[in-house]
Amino acid sequence: MTFSIRNATAADLPAITEIYRDSVLNGTASYEITPPDLAEMDSRQSGIVDKGYPYIVAEAEDGTLLGYAYASAFRTRPAYRWLVEDSIYLAPEARGRGVGKALLRELLVRCEALGFRQMVAVIGGASPASVAVHKTLGFELTGTLKGTGFKHGKWLDTVLMQIALGEGTETEPDLEAYPGTLFAG
Repeated sequence: MTFSIRNATAADLPAITEIYRDSVLNGTASYEITPPDLAEMDSRQSGIVDKGYPYIVAEAEDGTLLGYAYASAFRTRPAYRWLVEDSIYLAPEARGRGVGKALLRELLVRCEALGFRQMVAVIGGASPASVAVHKTLGFELTGTLKGTGFKHGKWLDTVLMQIALGEGTETEPDLEAYPGTLFAG
């Protein structure tokens, strides 16, 4: 499968909304039950991009959106600003074809370049495919939260995985540079 990765644009939002809708209705990666509409997805994307976090898409040669990914705040308290959480959603036809791995790899590169020091994956439903992709790219298992969600008639676990970015915890961060300036004010 040939595809390219680029920044998401407003024109991608209908396809992003549909990909997420399918994940909400048929999957366990998201613990939402009712899919958000286009206006809500626009608001969510703006809230992420306006803070300087990466929001990217994988696009097939024919222009079809295969998936999207973004990094965002793990928590909004200031001491967490060096830690990002990744989110990756794929169209059904793109699953198992390397798209998620490519999106995650690009997120890692972009987040490290921005100065983030850690990335965490919060894997809803403990998806074996998602765990495997993260492990392949160097994430380590940090824990499993049992029975954290109830969806599709069953209890779901959540797997936590983490990877250090750049110098990780080996040096102090630059508090005057992004992301040190996040949540300032």
